[in-house]
Amino acid sequence: MTERVLPLVVRIERAAPPERTDALEAAATAVLSLLDPLQDHRDAWDEAIVEWEDHRIRKVVRRARGAEWRRVLALPGITVTVRTAEVRVHPPVPLDDWPKDLSRLQVSGTDLADSAPPPSAADGPVLWVNPHLDMTAGKAMAQAGHGAQLAWWGSDESARAAWRDRGFATAVRTAGPDEWSTLVDSGLPVVRDAGFTEIEPGSVTVVADAPWLRLGVFEV
Repeated sequence: MTERVLPLVVRIERAAPPERTDALEAAATAVLSLLDPLQDHRDAWDEAIVEWEDHRIRKVVRRARGAEWRRVLALPGITVTVRTAEVRVHPPVPLDDWPKDLSRLQVSGTDLADSAPPPSAADGPVLWVNPHLDMTAGKAMAQAGHGAQLAWWGSDESARAAWRDRGFATAVRTAGPDEWSTLVDSGLPVVRDAGFTEIEPGSVTVVADAPWLRLGVFEV
């Protein structure tokens, strides 16, 4: 069985980069859109998705602008827009055999910031980010995608239907230091990173919070 990785591409134009929180939320929503078995793409992509989920659920975030972004749009994928951010998710690709127009995109250069405090999280799932880790937006986007995926796996059909009706809207917020300690020990799904890039192996990056979730720790 082929080991695969999930490509996510964020549009970062020089003159108008997205807000960091918007990019994280768009990444989470894009992953959920890919996973939903009721979406039209699943028949064509199901084998690739199943192979990917049978290994580590690895995700790689790359950036594109201008002509690069237009080439990305020509490839199979789903584009999600959250406020200022556009993120495109593609079906999982073999770890060592990316499409050329994706493989040539840069991983670096995803240092985004919020120009103002993000809006309050609406009722619904919230992905809480570790306040003690320094992650680029690209790294944090991948972690938000992991958290959304764990939350999806832990949702029953009624919860998934309600989430689908909301367009898979998912808030991503950085926890306060005291709040983080409580979240990590809460029994909610926890993303523990394998440490391929930026942070130490075993670091807890995200806690997925929703009333119906009690799943524990996952390493990705």
